[in-house]
Amino acid sequence: MIEPERIDDYPAIADLAWRAKRRMPRFAWEYLDSGTGRENLLARNRSALDEVRLVPRFLRGPIAADTQTSLLGREYSAPFGIAPVAQTGMMWPGGEAMLAATAKRRNLPYCLSTVSVAPPEAIGPLTDGRGWFQLYPMADREICNDIMARAEAAGFETLVVTVDASVLSMRERQRRAGIKLPPRTDLATIAQILARPAWLRGVLKHGAPKIGLMEKYAASNSTTKQALVLRDQLVDVLDWDYLREIRDVWRGPIVLKGLLHEGDAVAAADAGMDAIVVSNHGGRQFDAAPASIEALPAIAQAIGGKVPLLFDSGVRGGLDILRALALGADFVLLGRAFIYGIAALGEAGGDHVADLLKFDLINNMKQLGIERPVDARELLADRA
Repeated sequence: MIEPERIDDYPAIADLAWRAKRRMPRFAWEYLDSGTGRENLLARNRSALDEVRLVPRFLRGPIAADTQTSLLGREYSAPFGIAPVAQTGMMWPGGEAMLAATAKRRNLPYCLSTVSVAPPEAIGPLTDGRGWFQLYPMADREICNDIMARAEAAGFETLVVTVDASVLSMRERQRRAGIKLPPRTDLATIAQILARPAWLRGVLKHGAPKIGLMEKYAASNSTTKQALVLRDQLVDVLDWDYLREIRDVWRGPIVLKGLLHEGDAVAAADAGMDAIVVSNHGGRQFDAAPASIEALPAIAQAIGGKVPLLFDSGVRGGLDILRALALGADFVLLGRAFIYGIAALGEAGGDHVADLLKFDLINNMKQLGIERPVDARELLADRA
C-alpha cells in the first residue's frame, strides 16, 4: 500500500528523477539519462506515448480494478516489471539487490543485466523465483553457455536475450561526460563523487563498481580487465542459428528483447521464443528508430497472440502502461523509472516506484471504467 506522505512528496516518476539527479554523481546520471545521436528518439518515445488517447466509459457502477497478471507461467501483482539496466549498482550502490528485494516484496519480475555490478549468484536468490536474466550473447560459446548455467543455478527462471545492442552506439552525451568503466579517478570525477556523499557512503558499504559477471572470465577483480573482456565478447555474433543454440541450452522461457519489425517478431515466434519485447533500447542505440509504441500495433497484429508481447521505452506512469496494453502489449517493463527511485530514496525507492505505478494504474482504470488493464484495448480513441 502506498504511503500517503511519500506520494505527496513524490507523486510522479519525474519527481524521483529530479531528486535522483541531485544525489548521483554527474557521470552516473549521464550514463542513466542519455540516449544516442541528437537524442531525438528519447523525446519521440515520450511524445508518441502521449499521443495515444483512451476514451472513458461512465455509468458502470463501482469498478473493482484487478491488476493481477499471468505471464510465462507465473502470476504477478500487476502487468509491469523491472527491466534490465546495465551498471545499476554504479548508478546507485547496491542497486541490483534493492530492486531484487522490491520484486520479491511486490511480486514483480526483476531482470538482471549481463553488465550488472553484482553477479547473478548474489542476486538470483533474492528474487524468490521472480528473477529474469538478461543475456548478451557472447562470441565464445563456452562462456555463453557457462553464463546461462550460472544464471539457472542462481535461480533465474526466464532468459531475456537482447538483440539490439551487439554494436555499441556512439552515445555522444556519455562521451562528453567522460564516462568510463571503471569511473575515472581524475580530479573532476573525484569532485563529482565528493559532491554526492550519499552515493559515496553507498560505495563504501557495497564496494566500488565492477562488472560482477565478468570477473570469472577476466580472471581478475580489475574492472578495467572485466570491461575489456566484455568488449571483446560483445561482437555482432547473434543470428537465428545462434538463437536456436541458446534455445537448446536454456530450459526455461526465453524472451527476445529489442524487436521493432513485425517480420523479426514472427520469425522469433517461429524460432521457439516464448515472448517478445518491443523495444528500442530506451533510445540508446539508434536515433532514427521508430518509437516503440509506434512499432507495437503492427507487431501485435502480425503475432496474433501466438506469444506474449512485452513493451518498454519511455514509460513513466500507470497511464503509459494502459496505453501500451491498449495497443497490443501484454506486459510492460520499466528501467530508468526504477533507477530514479532507488537513487532518490535508497532501499525504499524501488517499492515506492512499484506502488506509485500500481496506484496510478488503478486510478486510471477507474477513470476509464474498466476492471482489467487489458480492457483498455476496447477504449482506444479511434475505435470508440
